[in-house]
Amino acid sequence: MRPGAGIAEIEARVRGHEPRPIGRYGYSSVLIPLVDRGGGLHVLYEVRSDELRKQPGEISFPGGKMECGETPEQTAVRETCEELLVPESSVRLIAQLDYIISYSNFTMYSCLGEIEAGALTAEPNRAEVKETFLVPLDFLLENEPEMYVNRVAPVVAEDFPLEKVHFKGGYSWREGRAVVPMYTWPDPDAGVDRVIWGLTARLTKSFVDLIA
Repeated sequence: MRPGAGIAEIEARVRGHEPRPIGRYGYSSVLIPLVDRGGGLHVLYEVRSDELRKQPGEISFPGGKMECGETPEQTAVRETCEELLVPESSVRLIAQLDYIISYSNFTMYSCLGEIEAGALTAEPNRAEVKETFLVPLDFLLENEPEMYVNRVAPVVAEDFPLEKVHFKGGYSWREGRAVVPMYTWPDPDAGVDRVIWGLTARLTKSFVDLIA
Protein backbone atom coordinates (compact mmCIF):
# COMPACT_ATOMS: atom_id res chain seq x y z
CA MET A 1 0.00 0.00 0.00
CA ARG A 2 1.32 3.45 -0.89
CA PRO A 3 2.30 5.95 1.85
CA GLY A 4 -0.43 8.45 2.58
CA ALA A 5 -3.25 6.12 1.56
CA GLY A 6 -6.74 7.11 2.62
CA ILE A 7 -9.31 5.24 4.67
CA ALA A 8 -11.10 3.94 1.56
CA GLU A 9 -7.96 2.16 0.37
CA ILE A 10 -7.37 0.65 3.79
CA GLU A 11 -10.97 -0.55 3.93
CA ALA A 12 -10.57 -2.20 0.54
CA ARG A 13 -7.46 -4.04 1.78
CA VAL A 14 -9.05 -5.45 4.93
CA ARG A 15 -12.60 -6.07 3.74
CA GLY A 16 -13.26 -9.79 3.56
CA HIS A 17 -10.13 -10.68 5.53
CA GLU A 18 -10.54 -13.90 7.51
CA PRO A 19 -9.08 -13.44 11.02
CA ARG A 20 -6.32 -15.87 11.99
CA PRO A 21 -3.76 -16.16 14.78
CA ILE A 22 -0.71 -13.93 14.54
CA GLY A 23 2.51 -15.89 14.03
CA ARG A 24 3.09 -19.54 13.24
CA TYR A 25 0.18 -21.68 14.35
CA GLY A 26 -0.87 -25.27 13.75
CA TYR A 27 -4.19 -27.09 13.83
CA SER A 28 -4.94 -30.73 14.44
CA SER A 29 -8.03 -32.81 15.08
CA VAL A 30 -8.62 -36.14 16.80
CA LEU A 31 -11.48 -38.60 17.11
CA ILE A 32 -12.65 -39.79 20.51
CA PRO A 33 -13.82 -43.22 19.33
CA LEU A 34 -16.58 -45.13 21.10
CA VAL A 35 -16.74 -48.87 20.48
CA ASP A 36 -19.67 -51.05 21.58
CA ARG A 37 -18.12 -54.35 22.55
CA GLY A 38 -19.12 -57.04 25.02
CA GLY A 39 -22.39 -55.32 25.85
CA GLY A 40 -20.84 -52.05 26.92
CA LEU A 41 -19.33 -48.88 25.52
CA HIS A 42 -15.57 -48.48 25.44
CA VAL A 43 -13.21 -45.67 24.46
CA LEU A 44 -10.45 -46.65 22.04
CA TYR A 45 -6.90 -45.40 22.52
CA GLU A 46 -3.77 -45.84 20.44
CA VAL A 47 -0.17 -46.39 21.48
CA ARG A 48 1.95 -44.43 19.02
CA SER A 49 4.67 -46.26 17.11
CA ASP A 50 8.14 -46.23 18.64
CA GLU A 51 9.46 -45.17 15.22
CA LEU A 52 7.60 -41.85 15.13
CA ARG A 53 9.63 -38.65 15.52
CA LYS A 54 7.07 -36.96 17.77
CA GLN A 55 5.76 -38.56 20.99
CA PRO A 56 6.84 -42.15 20.20
CA GLY A 57 5.21 -44.73 22.44
CA GLU A 58 2.72 -42.29 23.95
CA ILE A 59 -1.01 -42.94 24.29
CA SER A 60 -3.23 -40.85 22.06
CA PHE A 61 -6.47 -40.69 20.13
CA PRO A 62 -6.44 -41.25 16.36
CA GLY A 63 -5.93 -37.94 14.62
CA GLY A 64 -3.38 -35.57 13.18
CA LYS A 65 -2.62 -32.36 11.36
CA MET A 66 -5.44 -30.65 9.52
CA GLU A 67 -4.83 -30.28 5.80
CA CYS A 68 -5.67 -27.11 3.90
CA GLY A 69 -9.43 -26.79 3.42
CA GLU A 70 -10.35 -29.59 5.82
CA THR A 71 -12.83 -29.30 8.65
CA PRO A 72 -12.01 -30.81 12.06
CA GLU A 73 -14.51 -33.58 11.37
CA GLN A 74 -12.92 -34.46 8.02
CA THR A 75 -9.44 -34.58 9.53
CA ALA A 76 -10.55 -36.76 12.44
CA VAL A 77 -12.23 -39.31 10.17
CA ARG A 78 -9.42 -39.35 7.57
CA GLU A 79 -6.70 -39.84 10.17
CA THR A 80 -8.72 -42.51 11.98
CA CYS A 81 -9.14 -44.52 8.80
CA GLU A 82 -5.45 -44.15 7.91
CA GLU A 83 -4.21 -45.16 11.35
CA LEU A 84 -6.65 -47.96 12.22
CA LEU A 85 -7.06 -49.22 8.64
CA VAL A 86 -10.84 -49.16 8.91
CA PRO A 87 -13.23 -48.14 6.11
CA GLU A 88 -14.81 -44.71 6.33
CA SER A 89 -18.23 -46.35 6.29
CA SER A 90 -17.46 -47.91 9.70
CA VAL A 91 -16.95 -44.52 11.38
CA ARG A 92 -20.03 -42.56 12.45
CA LEU A 93 -19.50 -38.97 13.55
CA ILE A 94 -21.64 -37.86 16.48
CA ALA A 95 -20.54 -34.30 17.29
CA GLN A 96 -17.62 -31.92 17.44
CA LEU A 97 -16.56 -31.49 21.06
CA ASP A 98 -14.43 -28.94 22.89
CA TYR A 99 -10.94 -28.02 21.70
CA ILE A 100 -7.62 -27.17 23.30
CA ILE A 101 -5.69 -23.98 22.59
CA SER A 102 -2.13 -24.83 23.57
CA TYR A 103 0.53 -22.44 24.86
CA SER A 104 2.85 -23.99 22.26
CA ASN A 105 1.06 -22.40 19.30
CA PHE A 106 -1.43 -24.98 18.13
CA THR A 107 -5.10 -25.81 18.48
CA MET A 108 -6.36 -29.38 18.87
CA TYR A 109 -9.97 -30.03 17.90
CA SER A 110 -11.83 -33.13 19.04
CA CYS A 111 -14.78 -35.02 17.60
CA LEU A 112 -16.85 -37.78 19.11
CA GLY A 113 -17.60 -40.77 16.94
CA GLU A 114 -18.48 -44.44 16.94
CA ILE A 115 -16.45 -47.16 15.23
CA GLU A 116 -18.09 -50.47 14.40
CA ALA A 117 -16.47 -53.14 16.54
CA GLY A 118 -16.30 -55.55 13.62
CA ALA A 119 -14.14 -53.12 11.64
CA LEU A 120 -11.33 -53.38 14.20
CA THR A 121 -10.36 -56.94 13.30
CA ALA A 122 -7.41 -55.85 11.14
CA GLU A 123 -4.10 -54.70 12.59
CA PRO A 124 -3.57 -50.93 12.67
CA ASN A 125 -1.09 -49.09 10.47
CA ARG A 126 2.16 -50.18 12.15
CA ALA A 127 4.06 -47.20 10.77
CA GLU A 128 1.99 -44.97 13.05
CA VAL A 129 0.33 -47.20 15.65
CA LYS A 130 2.07 -49.76 17.85
CA GLU A 131 -1.17 -51.11 19.31
CA THR A 132 -4.67 -50.14 20.41
CA PHE A 133 -6.63 -50.84 23.57
CA LEU A 134 -10.12 -50.23 24.92
CA VAL A 135 -11.11 -48.64 28.22
CA PRO A 136 -14.67 -49.18 29.49
CA LEU A 137 -16.55 -45.89 29.49
CA ASP A 138 -17.90 -46.78 32.93
CA PHE A 139 -14.34 -46.85 34.30
CA LEU A 140 -13.75 -43.29 33.11
CA LEU A 141 -17.09 -42.16 34.51
CA GLU A 142 -16.41 -43.73 37.91
CA ASN A 143 -12.73 -42.80 38.34
CA GLU A 144 -11.48 -39.23 38.50
CA PRO A 145 -7.98 -38.69 37.13
CA GLU A 146 -5.06 -37.50 39.20
CA MET A 147 -4.57 -33.78 38.53
CA TYR A 148 -1.25 -31.95 38.28
CA VAL A 149 -0.59 -28.30 37.49
CA ASN A 150 2.66 -27.20 35.84
CA ARG A 151 3.85 -23.61 35.62
CA VAL A 152 4.42 -22.22 32.14
CA ALA A 153 6.86 -19.30 32.19
CA PRO A 154 8.68 -17.50 29.36
CA VAL A 155 12.41 -18.04 28.91
CA VAL A 156 13.54 -14.52 28.04
CA ALA A 157 16.24 -14.07 25.41
CA GLU A 158 19.58 -13.05 26.90
CA ASP A 159 19.86 -10.12 24.50
CA PHE A 160 16.32 -8.78 25.11
CA PRO A 161 16.78 -5.01 25.63
CA LEU A 162 14.87 -4.46 28.87
CA GLU A 163 16.44 -1.02 29.21
CA LYS A 164 14.65 0.12 26.04
CA VAL A 165 11.28 -0.56 27.64
CA HIS A 166 12.40 0.98 30.94
CA PHE A 167 12.70 -2.26 32.91
CA LYS A 168 16.46 -2.56 33.19
CA GLY A 169 16.14 -4.26 36.58
CA GLY A 170 13.85 -6.98 35.20
CA TYR A 171 10.24 -7.45 34.13
CA SER A 172 7.46 -9.48 35.73
CA TRP A 173 6.49 -11.63 32.74
CA ARG A 174 3.06 -13.21 32.83
CA GLU A 175 3.04 -16.92 33.56
CA GLY A 176 0.51 -19.57 32.62
CA ARG A 177 -0.66 -22.92 33.94
CA ALA A 178 -0.71 -26.28 32.22
CA VAL A 179 -3.22 -28.67 33.79
CA VAL A 180 -2.16 -32.30 33.34
CA PRO A 181 -4.73 -35.00 34.21
CA MET A 182 -3.60 -38.62 34.49
CA TYR A 183 -5.78 -41.74 34.28
CA THR A 184 -4.37 -45.18 35.12
CA TRP A 185 -6.23 -48.08 33.53
CA PRO A 186 -5.17 -51.56 34.75
CA ASP A 187 -5.54 -53.32 31.41
CA PRO A 188 -6.47 -56.96 32.15
CA ASP A 189 -5.81 -58.06 28.56
CA ALA A 190 -2.24 -56.74 28.38
CA GLY A 191 -1.45 -57.17 32.08
CA VAL A 192 -0.05 -53.64 32.33
CA ASP A 193 -1.15 -50.27 33.64
CA ARG A 194 -2.08 -47.90 30.81
CA VAL A 195 -1.26 -44.32 31.82
CA ILE A 196 -3.35 -41.83 29.85
CA TRP A 197 -2.10 -38.29 30.41
CA GLY A 198 -1.47 -34.91 28.83
CA LEU A 199 -3.68 -33.58 26.04
CA THR A 200 -5.30 -36.98 25.52
CA ALA A 201 -6.33 -37.07 29.18
CA ARG A 202 -7.56 -33.47 29.01
CA LEU A 203 -9.82 -34.33 26.09
CA THR A 204 -10.96 -37.50 27.87
CA LYS A 205 -11.87 -35.58 31.02
CA SER A 206 -13.64 -32.87 29.04
CA PHE A 207 -15.76 -35.49 27.27
CA VAL A 208 -16.50 -37.42 30.47
CA ASP A 209 -17.46 -34.24 32.34
CA LEU A 210 -19.78 -33.28 29.47
CA ILE A 211 -21.74 -36.52 29.52
CA ALA A 212 -21.62 -36.99 33.31
